[in-house]
Amino acid sequence: MGASGRVWALRCVVALCAAGVIGLVLVAVLVDLDTADRWASVVGAVVAMVGLVLALWQLQRPAPGPRTVVRGGREGAVTAGGNMIGNAIGARSRVTGTPAVPAPVPAPGPQPGAPAGGQEVVGGGKGSVTAGGDMVGNAIGDESEVG
Repeated sequence: MGASGRVWALRCVVALCAAGVIGLVLVAVLVDLDTADRWASVVGAVVAMVGLVLALWQLQRPAPGPRTVVRGGREGAVTAGGNMIGNAIGARSRVTGTPAVPAPVPAPGPQPGAPAGGQEVVGGGKGSVTAGGDMVGNAIGDESEVG
């Protein structure tokens, strides 16, 4: 459900709750307290059942798919959503030869506090280098060399 759908659903719930409260107050004032008590019991039971159905429906929904967010840093920053292998970053930097590529490592399970559905890589400040995976065989910095 998109953001506009959630706002619409929230407004509907608020309107229904307000109508229910006003209706129960009117029954209590205009009819009698015993009738209002019975109506409140019925309304409470119906709301509880609707809440149970919505909770079960929410549990049955599939988990969100993989998500990768990559945000660059400030001026001169380098940000990659995956592995960085054999890069020359910086003035007069160079990589000679073929960098040793490590064997792929399975992704770890979700970490506490990690965003749902995937990885998020956020670049740092000016001139920073950030990777969402392994960094192997890179020449980073002015006049650096990896051979």
